[in-house]
Amino acid sequence: MAILQVNPTRMELSRLKTRLKTSTRGHKLLKDKRDDLMKKFLELVRRNKELREEVEKKIMGVYDGFAIASAVMSPEMLEEALMLPKEQVELEVGSANMMSVDVPVFKFTQSAGGEGDIYPYGLVSTSGELDDSVAALKEVLPALLELAQMEKSAQLLAEEIEKTRRRVNALEYVQIPSLQETIKSITMKLDENERGNLARLMKIKDMMVAQQRQAHGQ
Repeated sequence: MAILQVNPTRMELSRLKTRLKTSTRGHKLLKDKRDDLMKKFLELVRRNKELREEVEKKIMGVYDGFAIASAVMSPEMLEEALMLPKEQVELEVGSANMMSVDVPVFKFTQSAGGEGDIYPYGLVSTSGELDDSVAALKEVLPALLELAQMEKSAQLLAEEIEKTRRRVNALEYVQIPSLQETIKSITMKLDENERGNLARLMKIKDMMVAQQRQAHGQ
């Protein structure tokens, strides 16, 4: 692991120890955040899978109903019946904070032209399968919007998980080991310098003692 290019001083050693302590604490916090994000992401994935299966089943039923209606009605009559829908949907897109990630929140309202009347055509000239398909399409819309909201949330969480994972790895395998090796290297150099200074002091002391003995001998 590469050692940081710094001056081997006690002040620098103290600064690096502070950085190491901060990096270690940040590493733990990021690991906890990553684990919480993964837990929430897996919950979303499971719910998303269930909801997708439910929505696909309902949409297949709608398609089957339209297929039967198109078989018993002429294309012109079917197109005319669906040309001017009575149902209106207003969608409001907001956001919510989920594990420090802004995820979309869809709020929508549905309104029909008459009370309980969602069919934009007269019921006399159309097939019952078309009526059932239009009613089923109204029922599947909330689940479809919830699925879109959930899939986008899962995508944003996955991106945040990947960013957090890279930060955790950078701290765990690069920054923290570099700081530890640099601290170890500076500590060894300072200890070596201290031993050298101690040896010089002892040598000077011996020289001074020898000089004093010579002076007393004279």
